[in-house]
Amino acid sequence: MSDLKAYIRKRKKSDVEFREGFEEAYKAFKIGVLLKEAREASGLTQEKMAEKLHTRKSAISRIENHAEDIRLSTLEKFASALGRSLEISIR
Repeated sequence: MSDLKAYIRKRKKSDVEFREGFEEAYKAFKIGVLLKEAREASGLTQEKMAEKLHTRKSAISRIENHAEDIRLSTLEKFASALGRSLEISIR
């Protein structure tokens, strides 16, 4: 088990607030990581992505690093700017 996994497991046991908020925060983190990876795979910098979306680099950084409250329309624009489509599923 990695040090990070051990830390998370230990922290979940001892910190109720951390445990209760962890899964939702982790989901938002994963969305940001997926967006960043898709942008980088397309060979775009945050600056170039901002140009495509007619916004600022700081907005792209905020999307990638704080995706917990991102709008569906923003996700669709991001995907479209990369020449991709957005797929959502309910499991």
